[in-house]
Amino acid sequence: MVAIILAITPYLFSLYEGVPSTETWNTFLFSYDSKVWGNANLVMWILTGKAVPLLLLFLWFFTCRHWWYHALLVPIIMYIYQIFNLFNEDQNNLDESQIIYLLPIMAIVIPSIYLIRAKMFNKINNADKTLEEMEEEFMIKPKGLWSKVKQYF
Repeated sequence: MVAIILAITPYLFSLYEGVPSTETWNTFLFSYDSKVWGNANLVMWILTGKAVPLLLLFLWFFTCRHWWYHALLVPIIMYIYQIFNLFNEDQNNLDESQIIYLLPIMAIVIPSIYLIRAKMFNKINNADKTLEEMEEEFMIKPKGLWSKVKQYF
């Protein structure tokens, strides 16, 4: 499944080419009116430029077996925030002040990763284990994708 998603990412990135360069985009499923942007093709180009890396970051997050994988939450939250702002009609400047909203998340994720790293190196200095053995000790090994999702809730 992961290989299929990775294989179709170039196609997913070029999906915006099928969107007309008009203000309103009508399909049989929905109708999109790009009031602020004035061009539905431009909005979908920006969306694919943010959604495809977000998809790849989610893949990396859910398949990563290293102790530092929580650091991936920072760019994941950043991309989600950017996509939300893309469709927020009141926003005129995309990507302008996202660091203010990202600071609380970074304030939790970065110190916790540093504390795990410090704990690892403290154990390395007090024991005869290698870094790989310590990383294996801290590694969380859920049985499947659903188990990995459940451990966060």
